[in-house]
Amino acid sequence: MDINNKTVLACIDGSAHSSAVCDYAAWISKRLDLRLQLFHNIVRPTAAVSDLSGAIGLGSQEALMEQLTQAEEERNKLSLQQGKQMLSVAKERVQSMGITEPVLTHRHGTLAESLLEIEDDIRVLVLGTSEEPEEDKHFSAQLESTIRSLHSTILVVNSEFKAPEQIMLAYDGSEASGKALDMLATSPLFKGIPVHLVTVGEDQANAEKLQADAAEKLTQSGHQIVTVILNGKANEALCRYQAENQIDLTLMGAFSHSKLREIVLGSLTAKMLLGANKPLWLLR
Repeated sequence: MDINNKTVLACIDGSAHSSAVCDYAAWISKRLDLRLQLFHNIVRPTAAVSDLSGAIGLGSQEALMEQLTQAEEERNKLSLQQGKQMLSVAKERVQSMGITEPVLTHRHGTLAESLLEIEDDIRVLVLGTSEEPEEDKHFSAQLESTIRSLHSTILVVNSEFKAPEQIMLAYDGSEASGKALDMLATSPLFKGIPVHLVTVGEDQANAEKLQADAAEKLTQSGHQIVTVILNGKANEALCRYQAENQIDLTLMGAFSHSKLREIVLGSLTAKMLLGANKPLWLLR
């Protein structure tokens, strides 16, 4: 598929960050001159009717089954109506930012399943984190499942919109961070925005070599860069640097392909999603 025919897809779910998701998606759409798609997913309801049918007495089974079916149909109608209202509000918001013809889409199923069906059409996926109390210490399983399932570029929004004035590339020489480096060097999206090239590692010589190669590529592409080598735990060092230097957006590789390595060492992606207070641009 021609990359210019792909879309910036914004997931709208009515959460606290939905407005910021719209704003970031519109900003990306305009900078890259790509179509913007507003997407609402309705999770398939649990099969309450079939689950309870065996426990219903013979005398009242037919009437109660009918009531359950009607209640389920009404719930589906309300969910669809709510989704349409969310998309309508989102459409008005992005139109106020200069997006003339956003595409509105409804899907049913888990978020990961729904997005996998249209992944080939996605250039950048924009979605927000949840602020539910039970997720204060653990980001949602739905978010992790979505990030792991897709190979699209994903922007995870966790704060109000701010057009990036400074960005950080967390660079460790991995394939995924190399993709982020290449994107920075070639894409018009971040053109003219200063880049903090940050490497965390105790091997100073190796870190310096990684930095030199990456810095050369970014400098040749016209970027103004700041090179920094940090020590300590990667997630803590990166989050601290982000906060202290007013970084507006961080680019990094997403989950590694080695599940064993993540079990032993922990996932940097998960820790950054928990600790970062500004959006994360993730590449697989």
